[in-house]
Amino acid sequence: MIVERFFMQTLKVRKIVHHTAELFELQLERGDIRFKPGNCLALCKDQVESRPYSISSGVTEELLRFLIRIIPHGEVSSWLAKRQPGDEVRASEPFGWFRPEQVKPEQDSVFIATGTGIAPFLSTLRSSPERPPLACLYGVSLAKEAFALEELESLANFQLAVSRDAAENHFHGRVTGLLTQLPLGPQIHYYLCGLDDMIDEVSEWLELHNIDYTQIHREVFFYADEAR
Repeated sequence: MIVERFFMQTLKVRKIVHHTAELFELQLERGDIRFKPGNCLALCKDQVESRPYSISSGVTEELLRFLIRIIPHGEVSSWLAKRQPGDEVRASEPFGWFRPEQVKPEQDSVFIATGTGIAPFLSTLRSSPERPPLACLYGVSLAKEAFALEELESLANFQLAVSRDAAENHFHGRVTGLLTQLPLGPQIHYYLCGLDDMIDEVSEWLELHNIDYTQIHREVFFYADEAR
């Protein structure tokens, strides 16, 4: 159940951009919300139903952007997809512990995402473009489901993995098929976001290659059992 005091602002919808039939970007007026890359907001349908969504916009942007997948029988995602410009959405204050931008000057980072799990990495890249990751791997089922692809392709070591259809110029298969190309080292931190199966598999692979668990940072967006 929603605790009312956690909902600090009512934000107006600026725009909904439908990416596919199941994926869309929600743009909200920012109000006076301040956040860090990796933060989430809980977006509220009513007094009972809310869901956390990771912010994908940069910290200096005037809008709050969210990448959202419509979940079958998902009350909040379906409701958000039907909002119109000017509609109001209640939102919590920013929260979360996933911090892809918090690496020391002598350290480097690697980003690995599936689906809408790319959102916190987009926020990080848009907030601190001067500190790109050593590598960024992004897995989607279909090529058309990749968000911000042109923006991501500007990174020197970005690769898109498409598992269900063959996409020209991209790896055909699961994102875990690209792990052998990852840089490895004690000064690299690995940030994983998206499907739990991917996160578990990548974590196990990294640990088998002598990456300490303290260098592996995880944020689960979806559980495979729920998607079946």
